Amino acid sequence: MLIAVDIGNTNIVIGFIDGDDIVGTYRLTTKTRRTSDEYAMMLSTFMSMSRIRPDEVDDVIISSVVPKVMYAFRSSIKKFLGLEPIIIGPGIKCGINLRLDDPKTVGADRIADCAGAYYLYGGPVLVIDFGTATTFDYVDADGVFSAGVIGVGLETSANSLWSQTAQLPEIEIDRPDTILATNTKTAMQAGIYYQYLGGVEYTIAQFRKEIGHDFKVVATGGLGRVLYDATDSIDVYDSQLIFKGLAIIYARFRAQGKGGKTNGKSRRK
Repeated sequence: MLIAVDIGNTNIVIGFIDGDDIVGTYRLTTKTRRTSDEYAMMLSTFMSMSRIRPDEVDDVIISSVVPKVMYAFRSSIKKFLGLEPIIIGPGIKCGINLRLDDPKTVGADRIADCAGAYYLYGGPVLVIDFGTATTFDYVDADGVFSAGVIGVGLETSANSLWSQTAQLPEIEIDRPDTILATNTKTAMQAGIYYQYLGGVEYTIAQFRKEIGHDFKVVATGGLGRVLYDATDSIDVYDSQLIFKGLAIIYARFRAQGKGGKTNGKSRRK
């Protein structure tokens, strides 16, 4: 049993992975002022909901882009499960070759997404994560992560619209029935949705133009489904890509003789 955790700017998502099966996923709001006891209580609740006992957990792997959360969250794993979590970062073999100007600055979530997309769907592949920010990451046929784009997220963009205007209301982000809007709500939905979708399609097209050959496009992230259903530019939408990528990285980590209850030895202390 592996617990995979992705700590993002907006949410912390937790997946319980039993062999090749993801048996439960949970989400909580990212807050920097939670204590290790609070995180342990939430983790205990989620495990109970999935009928998982603490002694069934072999290891915990974490990708995080929020350093301020890490001390408390890491401490909760040590206190509640007696395990030292594996943190995606320098020194962890992820199966992807990062040929960027400064690989250390690449978010751990992007690395996990790329590993998941490459090993599950093959390369070359463009991986799009629709999160707080929207990232486009290109991995070639040899598993080389060679280029990436970071843009504003769909929800982030929408929030700026109604927070910076006096009379525009907060609305649900959704695909409108028509672009021919006749009221403020649908006018905002149409503007947000189609401008964003057009930007995504143009970015994919520009990657194809500059790379010079075709590739698969794999998308993930909470709002990715809303866009995937409306465009032929995205080949696959996988809502659980981050967990699959973390599981792949963990399997490679264990293959090196590290992590887990290998050779009959537990990492519990």
